[in-house]
Amino acid sequence: MSNGPQKVALVTGAGSGVGRAVALGLAGAGYDVVLSGRRPEPLAAVKAEIEAQGRRVLAQPTDVGDEASVAALFDALAETFGRLDVLFNNAGIGAPPVPLDELPVSAWKAAVDTNLTGAFLCTQGAFRLMKRQNPRGGRIINNGSISAYAPRPNSAPYTATKHAITGLTRSTSLDGRAFDIACGQIDIGNAATEMTARMQTGVPQADGSVKVEPVMDVRHVADAVVYMASLPLNANVQFMTVMATTMPYIGRG
Repeated sequence: MSNGPQKVALVTGAGSGVGRAVALGLAGAGYDVVLSGRRPEPLAAVKAEIEAQGRRVLAQPTDVGDEASVAALFDALAETFGRLDVLFNNAGIGAPPVPLDELPVSAWKAAVDTNLTGAFLCTQGAFRLMKRQNPRGGRIINNGSISAYAPRPNSAPYTATKHAITGLTRSTSLDGRAFDIACGQIDIGNAATEMTARMQTGVPQADGSVKVEPVMDVRHVADAVVYMASLPLNANVQFMTVMATTMPYIGRG
């Protein structure tokens, strides 16, 4: 950590999986951490782990797709820490893997609200704080996915929102330049978490078969995010892909 104010990171979807691993990684790198997620109990467990590392931590249950809930998150963050150096936009959900024409519109809207609108609202909150704080600026890291490049069968809501995250990343990078706000994206493939447990029993492939897929340790994702966060604001990882080496990717085959 560099000299100056204590650095603060916000992780959404921090109660489990990638979010938990990244929150612990950032705490280990010396950040104080704000944890956001829907469920209070997992956040409390991660909070205890971070406090055991000697870092300050705020756990704030949040629905990132709800404007008022996100506003309350950033109010609590500003009151507790006064600044924000890193936002990891990680919160995300999938949708039922059914044929596109059978997908309930409510499932589509739920994915858009969490995966896309949630990232936008948190980016807005980060911009407002990063522009006015001293020292000015900060870094936003978006969790894209291999699905930002190539879909899985019956995954239109998730894939569409992850493609949209790439557009948000690029726009945020451009619009943040004047305010010393850097933005990058990490695209993750088959990190071993609760969400990917099904990979080890078999998942549908583009050719109609069902196959077991390789996974990688989620700590590699945390290490990558910590590296992205560690750069000075005049340097940026725009896009990074971290994946299980032999997972289906190009053409999903």
